[in-house]
Amino acid sequence: QLVESGGGLVQPGGSLRLSCAASGFNLEHYAIAWFRQAPGKEREGISCIGSTDITKYDDSVVGRFTVSRDAAENTVYLQMDSLRPEDTAVYYCAADTIYRATCRYYNLDYWGKGTLVTVSS
Repeated sequence: QLVESGGGLVQPGGSLRLSCAASGFNLEHYAIAWFRQAPGKEREGISCIGSTDITKYDDSVVGRFTVSRDAAENTVYLQMDSLRPEDTAVYYCAADTIYRATCRYYNLDYWGKGTLVTVSS
């Protein structure tokens, strides 16, 4: 099971850190992907971290978001800085249980239920 947390209301230019915590399995070597779905839009992959901690970012978040892993906490984080109103969405994490150096945004095995991020003044 994956559980996201850390969402909330933040002003433009602000920061949030989302957490993706695993229970029932060790995500230390799993590839983890972050997605978001804005109102009226399709879900999109925005960042992921591979089994060897190689990271990937969509152009819309590169330079503003940082994905990282804390094996001791069995958690993957998404640090979001310089937030914009267009970042408003429900954010999800998902796990790929196949050891994979390069992460991907499809064929993922476990999903969280999401956490809402609202960027507004």
